[in-house]
Amino acid sequence: RPHLLPWRGRHDLAVGDRFETAGRAMQEADILQFADLTGDAHLQHIDPEWAARSRFGEQIAHGLLVLSFAVGLLPLDPDRVVALRRVDDAVFKQPVKIGDAVRVEGKVTALKELDPETGLVETALRILNQDDRLVVRVTVELVWRA
Repeated sequence: RPHLLPWRGRHDLAVGDRFETAGRAMQEADILQFADLTGDAHLQHIDPEWAARSRFGEQIAHGLLVLSFAVGLLPLDPDRVVALRRVDDAVFKQPVKIGDAVRVEGKVTALKELDPETGLVETALRILNQDDRLVVRVTVELVWRA
């Protein structure tokens, strides 16, 4: 798959630019550490026996952990991306289980100037698993240094 990285070292973003990321596998340790850090210790995430009797049949990752993985996979150029401004309309479509690998396909959907030095870059992200099944779709807005 091509990895088109529209904001790594580029000044000329355009609506419609597309990009893909590498994948990252979800490990049980990731889930347990996220539960510890956030205090979200729902048994669906941390207790294999409880989770085995659940709708999903096993432990699954927290939705916000999956989103965090996705943001971490993005090719954010620290000389250009000032901040993550908004995460909007996240829809969780499929659970991410231990051993699943997630990757991101995205495109630039809007550009807006804030001032002479910065603008907003809106992206539509599709977080996919190793079987190319959509697990999350979300809009992410970034403050961009021109």
